[in-house]
Amino acid sequence: MTVKPKISNRIPSGVWVLGFVSLLMDVSSEMIHSLLPLFMVNVLGASTLTVGFIEGLAESTALIVKVFSGVLSDYLGKRKGLALFGYALGALTKPCFALAASTGAVLAARLLDRVGKGVRGAPRDALVADITPPHLRGAAFGLRQSLDTVGAFLGPLLATGLMLLWADDFRAVFWVAVIPGLMAVALLLFGVREPEYQPPDKRTKPIQRNNLQRLSASYWWVVGVGAVFTLARFSEAFLVLRAQQSGIPIALVPLVMVAMNVVYALSAYPFGKLSDRMSHRKLLATGLVVLILADLVLAANDHWGVVLLGVALWGVHLGLTQGLLATMVADAAPADLRGTAYGFFNLVSGVAMLAASVLAGLLWDQWGAAFTFYTGAAFCVLALTGLFWKPKHTVS
Repeated sequence: MTVKPKISNRIPSGVWVLGFVSLLMDVSSEMIHSLLPLFMVNVLGASTLTVGFIEGLAESTALIVKVFSGVLSDYLGKRKGLALFGYALGALTKPCFALAASTGAVLAARLLDRVGKGVRGAPRDALVADITPPHLRGAAFGLRQSLDTVGAFLGPLLATGLMLLWADDFRAVFWVAVIPGLMAVALLLFGVREPEYQPPDKRTKPIQRNNLQRLSASYWWVVGVGAVFTLARFSEAFLVLRAQQSGIPIALVPLVMVAMNVVYALSAYPFGKLSDRMSHRKLLATGLVVLILADLVLAANDHWGVVLLGVALWGVHLGLTQGLLATMVADAAPADLRGTAYGFFNLVSGVAMLAASVLAGLLWDQWGAAFTFYTGAAFCVLALTGLFWKPKHTVS
C-alpha cells in the first residue's frame, strides 16, 4: 500500500518574512507618498498636471525596470541579491525628499526610489512563487500583499500624527521615513534564505526566441488585461488631491490613504485564499465592478464622507485584484521564466500607468476631478469586455 505524502497547508516562513520586509518599506514610502502631492502643490507650487506627470513617470519607471530585474534573476538563478539591492536603493533615496527644493528634485528622487522598487519587485514575486507550493500560491501572494498594505496604512497614519505634532513640517516627516526603510533592508539581509537553484550550466537564458515562445497565450492575455486594468487605475495621488478638495486640514488628508489601505490589508488575504478555490476570471470581473463603483462615487461629490466611501471601495478592488494578478502570472509562466514573466507584465503595465496618470492630470486640469474619475470608469468597462472575450479553456 502506497502512503501519500502529507500536503502541508502552512505558508512558508520565507513568505512571512518577505511580507514584513514589504511592510517596513511601505511604512517608509507611504509616509512620504501620502504627503508628496500636497508638498508639491502647496509648498513647491506644482500644477495637478505636473503632479500627474511626476507620479505617472515614477510609477511606470518602477514597473518598466521590473522587466530587466526579472530577466536577470532568471539568468543568474538568484532572486535575493537583486531584491536586496532594490530595497537598499529605495531606503537610501528617502533623504532626497527631505532635501528637495524644486519639482525637478522631487522628480529625480521619485525616479531613483521607483528604480529601487522596480529592481526588487519581480525577483521578490518570483521568490514568493519559488518557495510556495502551487496549491498555496494565492494565499501566499494575498498574505504578502496584506502585510505590505499594513505598512501602506501605518505610513500615512504615522505621517498624520507627525504633521499634527510638528505643525505641518513636511521635511521633518520625510527624515523620519528613512528609519523603517533601513530596517526593511536589514530584515531581508538576515531573515530570508533563498532556495537552491540549478547549476550554472543549466540556467536558462530568458531573452531567446525559443524561451519567449514558451510564454503562452494565456500569459499574454493576463498581460493585456493587466495593462487595461492599469489604465483604469491611475496614480493614487489623485485620491489624495480629491480628499483635499473636501476641505479637511492638510495634516489629516493622509488619513484617506489609511482608510484605503486598512480595507486593502483586511481584504487581500481572504480574497487571495478565495482565488485558490474559484474562477480567477470571476474575481477579476468583480474587482473591476467595484472599481467602477469607486470611480462613480468619487466623481459624484467631494464631501469628505463620499470621498471616504469611494476610497474604501478603491481598497476593496485592490484586495480583490492585485494578489490575484500576481498569482495568474505565476500560474501561466514556466518556473524558470517567472522573473521574466513578471518583468514583461510590469513593463506593459508601466507604460499604461504613465499614460493613465498623465491623462488623469490633464483631464483634472481641463475638466475637473469628476471627469477624471468618469474616464477611469470607462476604462474599467473596456477591461470587463476583455474578460468576457477570454476563451474559457485558458483560464480557471
